[in-house]
Amino acid sequence: MASGLLGRLAGISRTFIAGLHTELQFKTRPKEPLHLVTGSAGFSKTISQSPSFKQWTFGDDAYFVANNRTADVIGVADGVGGWRNYGIDPSAFPRSLMETCERMVREGRFNAQAPATVIAASYYELQQMKTPLIGSSTACIVALHKKERRLYTANLGDSGFLVIRDEQVVHRSQEQQHYFNTPFQLAVAPPSQAGLVLSDSPEMAESSSFDVEEGDIILLGTDGLFDNMNEDMILDCLSKMKDHKDAEVNVQRTAHHIAEEAYELSFDQDYLSPFALSAQQRGIDLRGGKPDDITVLLARVSSCSSDLDV
Repeated sequence: MASGLLGRLAGISRTFIAGLHTELQFKTRPKEPLHLVTGSAGFSKTISQSPSFKQWTFGDDAYFVANNRTADVIGVADGVGGWRNYGIDPSAFPRSLMETCERMVREGRFNAQAPATVIAASYYELQQMKTPLIGSSTACIVALHKKERRLYTANLGDSGFLVIRDEQVVHRSQEQQHYFNTPFQLAVAPPSQAGLVLSDSPEMAESSSFDVEEGDIILLGTDGLFDNMNEDMILDCLSKMKDHKDAEVNVQRTAHHIAEEAYELSFDQDYLSPFALSAQQRGIDLRGGKPDDITVLLARVSSCSSDLDV
C-alpha cells in the first residue's frame, strides 16, 4: 500500500518537473527576429514631372530603403528649394546624402543603435568631395534592429515619423525648427557664403529608441506630408488597410493612397491645413494646403524571416 502510494507520488513529481521544464523552455525561447515590409510613394509639387526624374526622389525630396544582417533601415531627406534661386539644383544634395546613407548601411558601415552616426558620416563625406556639392536638406532615419526587436531613430528638421499600434500613435518624432517654416538642416555652402547659410550640426539630430511588435506600422515622411495631413487623417487612411496575401502589395497601395491624399489637399485653397493652422497660431493670415514635394515611406513590422536574417 505504502509502496504504491510512493510510486504514484513519484510519477506525479516526474510529470510536474517535466511540465515545469517545458514551460521554462517556452518562456526562455528567443523571439523571432523582426523585419520591415516597406512601400514608398510620393509626388513632386510641380505639375509635370521632369524627364530627368531619378530613382528614390520626388522633386527635391529623396529617400532610401536598405538592409544588412543586423537592421532594416529607411530614411528621407527634404532639399531646401531656395538654392534654385542661385542656379543650384536643390535635389542634388538630399539625393546624394540618402545615396551615401544607403551605401553605408548596405556595406555594414553603420551602427543600428545610433542612426544619427550614419547621417553624420554621410554628411562629412559630402563635405570632403573634391567638387563641393552645394545644397541643404533635412534628414530622418529609422532603423529596426532585427534581433533586439527595437527601433532606433534620428531626426534633424521637420521631416519625421510615426509608430502606430492598434490604430493609435504610440511613438513620434519631434519637429526641429529655428522659426516658422525654417527647419534644422544640413548644408554645404559655397566658400563665398560660408557662415552666411543656415547650417546645423548632424549631432543636433534628435535620437530615440522604442520597442516594436509584430504588426506595428511605421510611417516616415517629409514635411509635404505632415503639413497637409494631421495624425487623425493619416490614421484614418491606415485603418482602411486591407489584409492581403501579399503584404508588400498592401503596404505599397496604402503608401500611395496616403501620398495621393496629401498631394490633392496641398492644392486645395479652401482647406485649413496643419501648415495653415501653424501659421495662424503665429499671427500669419494663411489658409489652404501647402504645395510641396511629398514623400511617404510606410513599413509594417513583420516576423516573417527575410533572406538576411540569421
